[in-house]
Amino acid sequence: MRELFESTVERLLADICTPEAVLASEGGRWPAALWAAIEESGFTLAAAPESSGGAGASWDDLFPVLLACGRHCAPLPLPEAILANWLLGCAGLEAVGGPLSVAVDARLSWVDGSLSGRLGGVPWGRHVEHVVALVGTDVVLLATASASTVTEGQNTAGEARDDLNFSSVTPIASATLPAGLGADALLQGAALLRAAQTAGALQAVLAMCTQHATERVQFGKPIGSFQAIGHQIAVLAEQVALATVTAEAACAEFAPLRIASAKVCSAEAAGIAAGIAHAVHGAMGFTHEHRLHLSTRRLWAWRSEYGSASEWSQRIGRLACAGGATNFWPAITAGKFK
Repeated sequence: MRELFESTVERLLADICTPEAVLASEGGRWPAALWAAIEESGFTLAAAPESSGGAGASWDDLFPVLLACGRHCAPLPLPEAILANWLLGCAGLEAVGGPLSVAVDARLSWVDGSLSGRLGGVPWGRHVEHVVALVGTDVVLLATASASTVTEGQNTAGEARDDLNFSSVTPIASATLPAGLGADALLQGAALLRAAQTAGALQAVLAMCTQHATERVQFGKPIGSFQAIGHQIAVLAEQVALATVTAEAACAEFAPLRIASAKVCSAEAAGIAAGIAHAVHGAMGFTHEHRLHLSTRRLWAWRSEYGSASEWSQRIGRLACAGGATNFWPAITAGKFK
């Protein structure tokens, strides 16, 4: 299944996510034609159980999809829709088609079977039809049309990040998460998305730098042949490999330590890679016409979404302390703390 997903999504996104299409969506504009192509592919339902019309795909199967979304700067909530339908499936709820997103920052409270409160920083909140959130360990599905107010915002990459307020709204569906998934399951899932997307964007940055260093000639030879440039590209390649491997490991097993490690590595790599990429490209890389900024601005935005490197490093520390000294090395080699 993974190989099929990889080949299909790569062809699809390479065709529709052109630099022009990505630029046209900035400022929160909704690329309806792009979303129609994505939804027709069925990827939004891929993680949903087969009984709900999905493919029952694992996160390991979906890693190439998340990677491709980052590599092609897909200006769509495809990763969010995949996560939302996965969470609905975990709670035994039916999958949802159409534009769909998630709200990690959910400050909702139950009052007589209705929900009131705020959902903060919802990706493409003004455009999606439904949003999935957690209230404690309850998975809730809300219609965005029922929001009393929508405050529009955007991240550094120009992607919509909106606040939605609800007042005494009855959710379309709700259910309690099964044992094994806690109140931070959505946060962990969202961090996993951003780690994998960041790895994809890093791959795109490395490819651009390698091509530029090969084609750009100074003093009669390609700039990549100069030791200083070659060294920087080597450092960049190391960071890309580290972010990709840790993100893939987190997708292979949805475990707190692996997800935290992937988020830390991807966030740190994002800052290093963006600096190197713009240095290699020189003044050319800072122009709006060059496509480099489409990736680097997403690196800057995604590295802090759903927790910074410092916050996730602290989580790793707490996990290590909770496990105790005798469990430390076995946990490191096994990739998870008990």
